[in-house]
Amino acid sequence: MKNKINTYAAALYEGTFSVGLDKKFNRISRDDKPAKGALKISLNPFLISTPDRKFLFDCGIGVFGEDTGPHVIRENLEAHDLTEFDITDVVCSHLHYDHIGGLAHKENGYWELTFPEAKIWVSKKGWEKVMNKEVYYDEEKTEFVSFIDAKADLHFLDAEDEAYPELKVEKIGGHTEFHQVLLFNDGENKFMQAGDVIATRSQVNRKFAAKYDFDPKTSQQQRERLAKLAFDEGYIILGYHDDSTPIIKLTGYDDKTGYTTEAIDSYVPA
Repeated sequence: MKNKINTYAAALYEGTFSVGLDKKFNRISRDDKPAKGALKISLNPFLISTPDRKFLFDCGIGVFGEDTGPHVIRENLEAHDLTEFDITDVVCSHLHYDHIGGLAHKENGYWELTFPEAKIWVSKKGWEKVMNKEVYYDEEKTEFVSFIDAKADLHFLDAEDEAYPELKVEKIGGHTEFHQVLLFNDGENKFMQAGDVIATRSQVNRKFAAKYDFDPKTSQQQRERLAKLAFDEGYIILGYHDDSTPIIKLTGYDDKTGYTTEAIDSYVPA
């Protein structure tokens, strides 16, 4: 039964995709393997519902994937008795299109905001970098970000900012130059979404340098730091790219094996 009073977090699963060098998101099932040489990537925008506000932590790929579009997130929100008009804030960890593509769509042949009432929170320097590019991926996506820049209720975040008393962002770099970790803490509930720095449950204990990162060394350092922060202070980790267990809690630590992780239900009431 849904908790309509207390704060909770829920993954709004958008799909699983095989993504190759062409950067096209080709839909596959959760259990399928990706194409040879491709990555398997799942997308989980997160709803943080409070009595006063309805946050999205990243908002999916929108129209830029196979069989994706605003209908997917609408259906996911409907399961929580919400519509796109109920979303008050969209907070972006970084500005890759699989994290912000859901901000607008061309459902009626022209660009429209998917969340018309929402404030959109982005890294100030990250957005400046996007807008200074002649092309953002391709012509269509360049039109998309230009539309967002002109029509969305954009709010710009510096390296460390507190958008609301319960919401803080912190520049961590790593995956992108101006990558942010999103931290929600209302005194009772604590949620952490670190974008692609901690993107899956398995990454909590993995030591790796990813070629797709802007700065692989920084990503690894921040992954270790944020995992320790989550364990020490009780943050629940929201894994944006996790296939099956996107919401996890760290329940123990061993010097040899690392953190014990526990998958928890979509709803996390206080």
